[in-house]
Amino acid sequence: MKVLLAGADVDGLGSELEALGADVVRIEGMATRESLSDAGLAEAHTLVLTEMDDASAIPVAKEANAGIRVVTYARDSLPEFARGQTDLAIDPALLTPDVVADELVDGRVDAD
Repeated sequence: MKVLLAGADVDGLGSELEALGADVVRIEGMATRESLSDAGLAEAHTLVLTEMDDASAIPVAKEANAGIRVVTYARDSLPEFARGQTDLAIDPALLTPDVVADELVDGRVDAD
């Protein structure tokens, strides 16, 4: 399972995903159409955002890969414009990274 991860990931979700066998590609800097494409957006299963500064990447990702699952794992609120295109929004204060990674990798949380 290929996962694109954008943001600082201060909670370590990327490492937890890797420990469960996910192929995690970290996006350096802002998540833009170009950086997402370079990271392999076309083949990615999931896009994880850990900072809401990157929320503008959600519609870009969905346009380029309609089947991608978009997950936010951040303490900040998801902007209104991105709520309808986000499959799952999780606050790290509520669920630890190991629990979230397990749910994502095991496929119990999936896009429609």
